[in-house]
Amino acid sequence: MNNLKDKLSRRDFIRRSTLAATALTVGSSADVTAKNASASIINSVESPATIDSETLEQWSAPFRGWEYHPDPVIPSDYKIPIAGAEKFHNFDCPCVFQLEDKPGVWYMSFIGFDGGYNSFVAESRDLIRWENPRLAMGFGPEGEFDHGGCVIGAYLYGKWGIREPRILRKLDGKYWTLYGCYPRQGGYELRPGYEGVAVSDDGLHWRRAANEPVLSVFQKDCKQWERDCIYQPWLVEHEGTYYNFYNAAEGGIERSGVALSNDLIHWVRYPYNPVLTLRKGGYDEDFASDPKVYRDGDHWTMIYFGVGKGGASIMIAFSRDLLHWTADPEPLYKFGGHPGGLDMQYAHKASLIYNPENNNYYMHYCACGNKGRTIGLLTGYAHPPRWTCGA
Repeated sequence: MNNLKDKLSRRDFIRRSTLAATALTVGSSADVTAKNASASIINSVESPATIDSETLEQWSAPFRGWEYHPDPVIPSDYKIPIAGAEKFHNFDCPCVFQLEDKPGVWYMSFIGFDGGYNSFVAESRDLIRWENPRLAMGFGPEGEFDHGGCVIGAYLYGKWGIREPRILRKLDGKYWTLYGCYPRQGGYELRPGYEGVAVSDDGLHWRRAANEPVLSVFQKDCKQWERDCIYQPWLVEHEGTYYNFYNAAEGGIERSGVALSNDLIHWVRYPYNPVLTLRKGGYDEDFASDPKVYRDGDHWTMIYFGVGKGGASIMIAFSRDLLHWTADPEPLYKFGGHPGGLDMQYAHKASLIYNPENNNYYMHYCACGNKGRTIGLLTGYAHPPRWTCGA
């Protein structure tokens, strides 16, 4: 912000906007006032300079040149040795994290399908071989917003630096995650789709923290671009503000937006959503979805997937302020990149982690091809940073 007398700080904007969101959530008589106040605050936030093509290329370069692992790390018929979970298959939505009291152990949450979704967590010591799967969060109560299943993975971390360990952080004595969910069983991603918030005592087994969705298509600030279905969240905390990056559908297309909060329960949508749009004829012509955001030196890096040109590919975008994003038109990894056909249809829903032991990035992703819906793995050498990454 250049002129502090004329421009509000981001923190002030969020504080006032969240008060507006809380008023809208509880149906306050001040609805109209809250909406107008929120719009006026956001209008006062300056837009940063556009990120030029040369900078895009420079910032993207460290995340190119991936090598594929020959086999899925979680195959489509992976066995879950838990009573009642034996039939879950077609695994999806990987997210890798660590726990502070378990050094040397990596955990990965992912979902399986059996008429609806359950979230599971497996563990590994090398990011390749995954074992000891356990149920992390199952179906919600019948007739409620998450009865069709819960997709965890938008965790509250201690740091978001792109090379920082992805260690879960406790708040008020509990671990926290946002989660995507669906109201009905019997099919794949049955609309409309919601987002909830959950807590955990151990970081492995999760339960609702609120009995109402935190994002819904029925909320008053839901816009046309997200009117048909809300999908997966990704949580970032920066300077005391929580950011929920999420994708949503209008008909058969998906774009991504952001909502903001100061308590993880009440959220206000950024009114200039979507922050990630579609490009005609591009690799993200139909979808720009599943955003995952990390701090990378003096800017923010977003890994997302695009659908276009016949499949789903892993893409990258950048921002200086978390609200204004510029995407690189070239994928980091195109569908069909695996010569064995593992991702010949879709390469998407990526989870990026840095392993300091071998100076490599590991990107677990949902690979769909001749072996069904699986979790695949890409690795890449992490070139020396041009700066120190901070969270």
